[in-house]
Amino acid sequence: MACPENMLFLIVLFISGVLDCFGQRDLITTMPDRLDVLTGSCVQIPCSFDIPDQHKDTFNSTILLSGVWIKENFGRLPDNVIFNSSKTVNRYQGKITGNMSQMNCTTVFFNVTTNYTNIYFLRIESQPYHATDPDKSINIVVRDLPSSPIITVSGEVKEGTPVSLNCSAVAPCPEHPPELTWTLPTQFTPENQLQEKSDQTKSVLSTVTFTPSYLHHEKNITCTAVYPVGTSNKTAEHNMMLNVSFSPKDTSASISSADPVFVDSCVNLTCSSTANPPVTTFTWFKISECKTQVASGQSYFLNVTVGDGGLYYCEARNSHGCGKSNEVQLAIKGQEEPVNPKVFEIVGKTLGLIFLFSLIVFFEWRRRTSRLPSGFDMTDRSQGLVGMNSPVGTVCTNQATAGEEPEEPAEDQPEEIQYGDIDFSKLQTKETPATAQDRVQGQESEYAEVNVTGSRAQLPPLNNLDELYAQVN
Repeated sequence: MACPENMLFLIVLFISGVLDCFGQRDLITTMPDRLDVLTGSCVQIPCSFDIPDQHKDTFNSTILLSGVWIKENFGRLPDNVIFNSSKTVNRYQGKITGNMSQMNCTTVFFNVTTNYTNIYFLRIESQPYHATDPDKSINIVVRDLPSSPIITVSGEVKEGTPVSLNCSAVAPCPEHPPELTWTLPTQFTPENQLQEKSDQTKSVLSTVTFTPSYLHHEKNITCTAVYPVGTSNKTAEHNMMLNVSFSPKDTSASISSADPVFVDSCVNLTCSSTANPPVTTFTWFKISECKTQVASGQSYFLNVTVGDGGLYYCEARNSHGCGKSNEVQLAIKGQEEPVNPKVFEIVGKTLGLIFLFSLIVFFEWRRRTSRLPSGFDMTDRSQGLVGMNSPVGTVCTNQATAGEEPEEPAEDQPEEIQYGDIDFSKLQTKETPATAQDRVQGQESEYAEVNVTGSRAQLPPLNNLDELYAQVN
């Protein structure tokens, strides 16, 4: 015979089930549908409840409320009751951390084991209100290893555009949340935070932001969650391959024959490129005075004619841009190979530099030669030489100024003597035998007139040319 307490409980449950069949509930609870828990760790069950209108007159929040957790079903009481907040000793070690008077029934169980895996219901007890919500339960699954974190990407991973990667790991025991770490093919700075989901469960979110390159395409990234459990750690990780969108890279052109070919022979030009998404258009160009499009397609089959020789290149294009290849030479036997236009450019620049340097040297030479004394020219030199050869030793000149008519001497005036400047330092005279004899005997004296700075000066008698040179200087 069942005890009266158990019979009363069964009757209450039966009446609750009957009322529920007619769309009426005695208690409305809110909690997650499922929680994954690690053995040896704790589990926090977010929980709240509400009292239907038909029972609010019997519910008094000021009276001490008890929260009771029941597992499996209602047929085996009291064995199915695993926790009662009004008792100090329970089958499960735990506590209700929520404020029951504010209808918060959040509960924490400690040191969970694999035997805790089950379905649980909540019952609220007060005087005179007692009710259980059979329509809402939570499934607790206890595992030896943690669940893998989840990696998500915000937006398209495109070359040159910053992108954020998010890694989320459940935190069933908020007192000991997991630590998240990243493995990426580039430098990064993570930002970690504990967040609450819509069902009030907790999780740790780690975010990294970086600018991807095409070199990161198809590289693996890893997010690792480390859960502290007692004195040890348990880890779980999630691997993902980056899918980076980029314009064509490493575009190259090749020709089936590297040697000169005959006219009417067949050659194949091939274009290759790396791109994501794949290249949609290949275009071939020939270099002449300006580039000329000659074909489309990854391969260009050519039946060689006389005018086909020259330089070719290709362009690869996708939705993100295009890439240009190197230039390949198609040489035809019996024809001179065309010169790369870059050669003319280099030669032109070189000749221009040589011409500019020559102008600089020329103007520098003119500038230096313009600094010579203005009072001496070749005419004066020749006249000076004539004067040296004259028997009198006087330098004279009747030359008129350029552009003027020579003046006729007046009849009654003596003819004026014109004087010129002589730089005796530049004259080398050859001593005649007669001059040498006169120098030895000292019988004759020579006189010379020079015009020094526009005035006439008569030199004293000199015994020889050396003395005359020294007197002038």
